[in-house]
Amino acid sequence: QGGESKVVSIDKKLCIGCGLCSSVCEEVFEMKGDKAVVKKGKEKSKIPCVKEAAESCPVNAIKV
Repeated sequence: QGGESKVVSIDKKLCIGCGLCSSVCEEVFEMKGDKAVVKKGKEKSKIPCVKEAAESCPVNAIKV
């Protein structure tokens, strides 16, 4: 497989629960209550929308 796998995470202290990441990349992100979370098993996802979601996050809470 090669290359390093980046772990996708959300800083819950920064997350404002706007839901943008889950609408941009619903395969990886979902809303749990008033915060976004990375779906179980998707922490190492490399699909392109992860980067797009991270770039769209208004508070930069998504780390890739």
